[in-house]
Amino acid sequence: MRRRVAPSFVVVGTAFAVGFLYRYLWDDPSEGSVANYLRSGLHGACIGASGWGAHLYFNSRSSAWLRKWPLLAEIAVRAIVIAIVVSIVAVALEVVLYYDHRLDAAWLSTQFPRVVAIAFVFSVLFGAVFELTRLIGGRALLNVMLGRYRHPTREQRVLMFLDLAGSTSLAEALGEVRMQELLSRLFFDIDEPIVAHGGEVHAYVGDEVIVTWPLTAQPLEGRCLECFFAIENKIAENAESYRREFGSVPNFRAALHAGPLVIGECGDSHRQIAYFGDTVNVTARLQEHCKEVGRPLLVSADLLKCVRAGTRFQVESLGRTPMRGRSASLEVFAIERNTCGSG
Repeated sequence: MRRRVAPSFVVVGTAFAVGFLYRYLWDDPSEGSVANYLRSGLHGACIGASGWGAHLYFNSRSSAWLRKWPLLAEIAVRAIVIAIVVSIVAVALEVVLYYDHRLDAAWLSTQFPRVVAIAFVFSVLFGAVFELTRLIGGRALLNVMLGRYRHPTREQRVLMFLDLAGSTSLAEALGEVRMQELLSRLFFDIDEPIVAHGGEVHAYVGDEVIVTWPLTAQPLEGRCLECFFAIENKIAENAESYRREFGSVPNFRAALHAGPLVIGECGDSHRQIAYFGDTVNVTARLQEHCKEVGRPLLVSADLLKCVRAGTRFQVESLGRTPMRGRSASLEVFAIERNTCGSG
């Protein structure tokens, strides 16, 4: 829920400003009193809030039925429903806010169609931008627009490779189609804790998720570590639903590593932002090592130098481990929740 607070303020604030602008452009200048401008702003803010509420519904699991439709149909349905909701709210607010005026035929024939048209256009544009952001990722889309990665760029980042445990046996038991349904459900569920802990999904590779955090000068306060256990909590909350739908509750293994990597755009007909470098390879090898040692979460010494684990986690050294394809061994640690500690 926290990630929706800031966008909600932005939407309502912008809609309030649009209400002001609407009064300035289209309403009778003789009625341009402070009270009427405030009414128009409130009118716009409430309309924006109602449209945003409809958008949140379409972004929840309750609208999973719609996400199975073609993208253009999904955007069209979103726009139509939001326009209807906005229209109803607009009429109700006209009655409530302008109680000294009656809801006359002039308003219904001129102002109301304009409000509906504006709502529909904004709904289509917003829906298209939202879907593009959902396909590419918000930060990635912004960086592409700014051309940040047109040339290879070196950055310090934290990487987490998150892998579904026992995926081979699950695929055999469920079949390919049901397995894909399970993965779609999983990736939807774990997105919330990832974003809530400042992570960015870089890619889905089969049954694996690659998550990244910028490695700033300040310690990351263990948010990347907390993210893994928040994902565990999320799956545990929905355990009964997974048992009912898929016959078992999925488990994850994950590896975390920090270091420099090179980021750049690649491809032509299909462009994407790709990560290159030793940090990517080490994280992948470390994630494979989870299965060998039977631990759900492994991290490197490089990560622990950058992240403040505190007393919330139990950190156990597993010694130095050779990594396939790398001459130098890696100091590896297993992380578990500290149920007795505070912090």
